[in-house]
Amino acid sequence: RFSSCFYAEASEKIQESGILKVFLDLLAPQSSCAPKVANIIAEIAKNEFMRSPCVDAGLIPPLVQLLHCKDQEILLQTGRALGNICYDSHEGRSAVDQAGGAQIVADLIRSLCQNTEPANQRLLTVFCGMLMNYSHDDDILQAQLIGMGVIPTLVKLLGIHSQNAALTEMCLVAFGNLAELESSKEQFASTNIAEELASLFRKQAEHEKKEMIFEVLAPLAENDTIKLQLVDAGLVECLLDVVRQTVDSNKDEDIAELKTASDLMVLLLLGDESMQKLFDGGKGSVFQQVLSWVPSHNHQLQLAGALAIANFARNDGNCIHMVDAGIVQLLLDLLDRHVEDGNVTVQHAALSALRNLAIPVVNKSKMLSAGVSDEVLKFLKSEMPPVQFKLLGTLRMLIDTQADAADQLGKNAKLVGRLVEWCEAKDHAGVMGESNRLLSALIRHSKSKDVIRTIIHAGGVKHLVTMATSEHVIMQNEALVALGLIAALDLGSAEKELEGASLVPILHRLLSDDLSAPEIKYNSMILICAVMGSEPLHKEVQGLTFLDVISKLRSHENKTVAHQASLTEQRLTVQS
Repeated sequence: RFSSCFYAEASEKIQESGILKVFLDLLAPQSSCAPKVANIIAEIAKNEFMRSPCVDAGLIPPLVQLLHCKDQEILLQTGRALGNICYDSHEGRSAVDQAGGAQIVADLIRSLCQNTEPANQRLLTVFCGMLMNYSHDDDILQAQLIGMGVIPTLVKLLGIHSQNAALTEMCLVAFGNLAELESSKEQFASTNIAEELASLFRKQAEHEKKEMIFEVLAPLAENDTIKLQLVDAGLVECLLDVVRQTVDSNKDEDIAELKTASDLMVLLLLGDESMQKLFDGGKGSVFQQVLSWVPSHNHQLQLAGALAIANFARNDGNCIHMVDAGIVQLLLDLLDRHVEDGNVTVQHAALSALRNLAIPVVNKSKMLSAGVSDEVLKFLKSEMPPVQFKLLGTLRMLIDTQADAADQLGKNAKLVGRLVEWCEAKDHAGVMGESNRLLSALIRHSKSKDVIRTIIHAGGVKHLVTMATSEHVIMQNEALVALGLIAALDLGSAEKELEGASLVPILHRLLSDDLSAPEIKYNSMILICAVMGSEPLHKEVQGLTFLDVISKLRSHENKTVAHQASLTEQRLTVQS
């Protein structure tokens, strides 16, 4: 190995000698030296210091002209020279672009595509490599190649030459390069890339080859149409085979392959059509096999199994079927294995699955009876925001419309205390929002004085008042309804907290703000009427211009708001 100083010096010597200018004349198509000169340029351009000098010497236009020759050796060496000059060189790519080199090479690949002679396959490999070096990591040039229709040509090439390892590899690298670009996905979806890749995958025994195919599949599988095509092409069965072959291995490459295959499986389930096809009414063999991952001893498979269940649980029909099939117990057993010093990603995935399963109303009581809330509460001590977030969401889904469960959980001082603590988690907006929503839900679904007392005692009222000022209408509304129930059921115990949290001025602001949604105005007026029974809050109401604001709302375009404004105005007038 020579130092970069040596290369810089050599490059200077070659430039000073003026040999690059001499090459210009020798690159004429009729020159017998053309292939040898192109070969020398290809070798020189392997040195990064020589790529710009080759461009500066004006070698690109004559090289591009040589692409019109019929001589295979000239084409081969020219392709190599252009490919090497483009490698990691902005100047090289720019010069090839200006000379129209990419279009000519794309057309040549198209015209030579069917020829399976070894010499032609070598030429195609060089041309694919040239286009790859030309466009690598450059969105504009990648988009240009996509516009030239390179993708269908390369897919065709892969199908015809799948026995040729070098050409296949070059196609895969080119696909990986282009697939990162969003605009490529539609073109890929219009070809039979899914069948070609699935077919190629089946033939591979080597880890490196499978890895190369995975690198193309991952970006392509982000597209829902391609997800379905990959499922139809039988890729899922290949992935399940990989899992079976690698699950008990301790080799690094097998562990990596297992992770890639199971992650890809989960990604395929993110498409609605592909997911539903694999669910197959809960009878699908793929669905059944993925379920068997959950009790596995392998953390990666446990994670993928739980994420897969969460993805299958994206519509009510699937959720109802899965709860009836006893899948909740699988998830509870999995969570139980991860309570003490557990794997955070597995906890997060299992809680996500339970949260999704708890969405249909008919599932809630079944899941509560199965002990889901008790299992979830074991994770209250978690200090990991992603786990806290999913735990809160799961409990909120479970108690929706379930008065007894809301009552039981709402009287749990340990839970309520943790919620109040998390309501102050300023660094984690998601956890903070979900804690507020669960506090509100405990009150709204239980309508219980005991629950309200537990929340007042824990210092939760001020958080509900703050929640009423949220930027999300749904959260504002949930807060106002919960505060209305507090005022109706236990105003005496809460008045100090309500006063300290500036409830009355906040309600005045919500009613004065033209941008407040109709339901916010409506519930704010209900709440104003409810707090009039408290002397200090009543005084605050009198001290602000509520009557002016409310009389204006009598002509509000929303009839319910207008009607409530009339009732509130009467109430305020009587009590002022």
